[in-house]
Amino acid sequence: METGLSVLIGVFFAVSVYLMLSRQLVRMLLGIAILGNAVNLMIFTAGRLTRQVPPLIPEELYTPAVATANPLPQALVLTAIVISFSFFAYLLVLTFRTYQELGTDDANEMRVAEPQDEQAPPQGY
Repeated sequence: METGLSVLIGVFFAVSVYLMLSRQLVRMLLGIAILGNAVNLMIFTAGRLTRQVPPLIPEELYTPAVATANPLPQALVLTAIVISFSFFAYLLVLTFRTYQELGTDDANEMRVAEPQDEQAPPQGY
């Protein structure tokens, strides 16, 4: 099971890098969202996927007698989901406002500091 998820995580990372290298902002946003899901899945897989005994320690012991589930990766993934959703929502609003202001979602056409109809700056002095 963990081998299959490792392959899936690799595919998620490859797809996210491919999408983030695109010129369209919407594809970049989808790449960022997929990258966040890949990282969450990687953290969750690192915390073991097998069902084990809940992390409860009996009163007479100081440490668990058997292997227990690790709740830390689950808490980290839950927190990361909330953070990545809010980050994605912020970037989505920022992209929408950029599209409204500039009229395009192509990153190469958003070069406001370098208009195409003006002469290029000197290459050397």
